[in-house]
Amino acid sequence: MENYFLAISIVVICCAVLAWVASCTKQPIILAYFLCGVILGPGVLNVLAGMDGFLEQVSRIGVTLLLFLAGLVLHPSRLHKFVKPAAIVTIGSCLVTWGLAFMFLRAWGHAAIDCNIGALALMFSSTILVVKLLPTTTLHQKRMGSICIAILIAEDLIAVALLLFMGPKTGNGAWHYMAVLPLTLILFIAVAVVCEQFVLRWMMRRSDQYGEVLVMLCLAWCLGLAVLAEHIGLSFEVGAFVAGVTMARGKIALVLSEELKPLRDFFLMFFFFVLGARFDLLSLKINWLPGLILAALIVLLRPIYIRWLFRLTGEADDFSKETGMRLGPASEFALIVVAAAVAGGRMSEGVSQLVQLTTMLTMMISTYIVVMKYPTPIGVKAKLKRD
Repeated sequence: MENYFLAISIVVICCAVLAWVASCTKQPIILAYFLCGVILGPGVLNVLAGMDGFLEQVSRIGVTLLLFLAGLVLHPSRLHKFVKPAAIVTIGSCLVTWGLAFMFLRAWGHAAIDCNIGALALMFSSTILVVKLLPTTTLHQKRMGSICIAILIAEDLIAVALLLFMGPKTGNGAWHYMAVLPLTLILFIAVAVVCEQFVLRWMMRRSDQYGEVLVMLCLAWCLGLAVLAEHIGLSFEVGAFVAGVTMARGKIALVLSEELKPLRDFFLMFFFFVLGARFDLLSLKINWLPGLILAALIVLLRPIYIRWLFRLTGEADDFSKETGMRLGPASEFALIVVAAAVAGGRMSEGVSQLVQLTTMLTMMISTYIVVMKYPTPIGVKAKLKRD
């Protein structure tokens, strides 16, 4: 299929119908998008053959907007308060998850190098799902939203550093880049702050009577920094988040965040669709048992030790428990890490498929738990639906 308009139309129509069915049957809408990807993807109907790359690029816009809006409601003065607890929880949870996944994969009989890379890929929490399932009020105003974002950004930076050793940048070049990565990030943030203060604000003041222009400037700032960050070796997610945080200092930030939420949700639909389209049914047949067991271990045990780590930092038990549950699913970065490792000849295809299956299962299981138990924008119960 070469007709991009037709491809997008098919995805939107199918997702809309399944989302309606999900809403009528009180199921999470995100899973409807995922199921749509499975049905239309290569595993079943394969009606979008050849469009995988295009749809994946479209889905990146949704991820970029998600991280941008997360930063847009998080003033820098709030973020620095959570550096210490975020560092403790991030390092502790990553190490424990790595150990858990490594021991399981090793016990299942896989090679040590495969187990190590697979465990490294699975040790992060899903930025997209965690932020998507946080109510706006929690993200804007509450400690939970701020500390979740701090942890997720720390994990994203670790994941970016990890990717340097999985792809073409290996050996001394990778170590050299690791050494300059913190400096690159600091310079990037400094340039973003200066440009936002003296260029973007000036442009916005000159057009503050035109809401459409303000939204376009906002989008240009978001996408521009995302592209720049990726170009200099950071990730587009980090660039989008920095774009949001720098704009959060302005009074118009909350207004713009409300304007962009429908656009974010539309493009995020493609992200979950692409996840479903990637779902390998043959891999499910081969790896369903170890994948299901490992996914269950991660989803059930990660909240327990994250809760314990939060308690060590002095957080209340209810806060620690809920935040641990929300940080349960494995990250979309796991899919990128194992793909890079296979392409670089560092990991076997079989373990890569097992890690991918485990990641997607953790996303599905964790989404169900959070949606059924805690307030979310897509809550299936009236008392838990909170935007």
